[in-house]
Amino acid sequence: MQITETHLKGCFVLEPIIFGDERGYFFESFHKEKFKEITGKKIEFIQDNEAFSNKGILRGLHFQKGAFSQAKLVRVVKGKVLDVVVDIRRDSETYGVHFSCVLSEENKKQLFIPRGFAHGYSVLEDNTIFVYKCDNFYEPKSESGIIYNDKTLNINWILTEDEIILSEKDKNLKSFKELEL
Repeated sequence: MQITETHLKGCFVLEPIIFGDERGYFFESFHKEKFKEITGKKIEFIQDNEAFSNKGILRGLHFQKGAFSQAKLVRVVKGKVLDVVVDIRRDSETYGVHFSCVLSEENKKQLFIPRGFAHGYSVLEDNTIFVYKCDNFYEPKSESGIIYNDKTLNINWILTEDEIILSEKDKNLKSFKELEL
């Protein structure tokens, strides 16, 4: 597995080595000790989640505050998304900077998102299945987010405004400047 740090400290792209033959393929999607050896991060995932969406759905930008913040390892099992993270660590040199990459069933890339980041994704294909591991449990009272079309962040979600479908909750998220951590 190749693990590469993005321009956001602590945020990594994981690219598996895929073994394929006439029967199909195999790859190791996560190895705790290899991850620790390469990144220096000891991680204990305690919850796995799965989401199904069709093209145009945009989820995010979400995060959990305080003691309930979460690190995540995200990937796509079927379909394709543009995955986006924003550094919301106030003491970070890259505070307010975002990173995005395409995750798909073809490229099998994963993104490790450390605590202190907002996360979202836009779905680029119908019948997409998105899965992720978390190192902390979800706590509704600690959830927060940033509106997807924030002018300060200026994120290109690949989709046009007419294609984007949001939940009511995501339509009402605050701007980056209004962020309360």
